[in-house]
Amino acid sequence: MKQRISAPRTALHQFTVPLSATRRGARLARLLATEQLRFWELPLDPARLIVAELAANATVHGRVPGRSFRLGLTVTAPATLRIEVTDPRGDQLPAQVRATAGADPAESGHGLLLVEELADRWGVRTGPVPCKTVWAELDLGR
Repeated sequence: MKQRISAPRTALHQFTVPLSATRRGARLARLLATEQLRFWELPLDPARLIVAELAANATVHGRVPGRSFRLGLTVTAPATLRIEVTDPRGDQLPAQVRATAGADPAESGHGLLLVEELADRWGVRTGPVPCKTVWAELDLGR
């Protein structure tokens, strides 16, 4: 995980929406994020790829029947986009998956490797019980 402790930032833009923990909800997360980024006149990629991966993980690994997940997008000064996906499975934290040379590719488990490569920083925050939030940040000034 790429993490860095920093001073609190002032939010310039915020967007949050609860979504059903289904494949349709994950797809809607990506579509809503794309439209919000367009409205804010921000680059679409790699943010929508990160949203798609985190939302898919929330529906597959963080799903609790009858409970939704939440997508949050925040733009803070100086020019940082923070993507957050909160699901109700705080008891199940994402595992660190590292690619190893010569290993057979698995069917799944590579999503967070994608997030690791695309995001400038990412991590996991537990709480409020029973939830967890997986977040990723992109520096927009590059």
